[in-house]
Amino acid sequence: MKIKFVNFLLIAFALFGFACGNSKSDGFDAKIDTDVVNHDAADESADKPEITFEETNFDFGTIKEGSKVTHAFKFKNTGKADLIIGDARGNCGCTVPKYPTQPIEPGESGVIDVEFNSAGKHGKQNKTVSLVTNSIPSTKILTITGEVNPITE
Repeated sequence: MKIKFVNFLLIAFALFGFACGNSKSDGFDAKIDTDVVNHDAADESADKPEITFEETNFDFGTIKEGSKVTHAFKFKNTGKADLIIGDARGNCGCTVPKYPTQPIEPGESGVIDVEFNSAGKHGKQNKTVSLVTNSIPSTKILTITGEVNPITE
């Protein structure tokens, strides 16, 4: 009996280790070069980029389960240096952002397209997208909310 319990614990720890250590299974295996977000925050006189959004929250209202909703979050680089978006990640696999990978020059605009897939979702939804940029602060959060009605037959 003791051997079975020990074997069970070894298998459980092995599975836990594989599940927690496998970053490729969630699709978020991209590495961000730290040079993208490294800057001297103490130097207020430095020319730096600044990302300014028209809106950071979007309410998609009420949709049926299985529907996909896309929203374009429009932004502008209101700073004095090129803006670089190093990464954008949804807080779950149902929320997928698409972002510009080229530098955005001062005064130029861009769009972060966010798609929410409501398959398997019910009720009130609150999803976020985290952006990592070379602006200060280096992280910006976009939010989409709404209500998903289950399919009734």
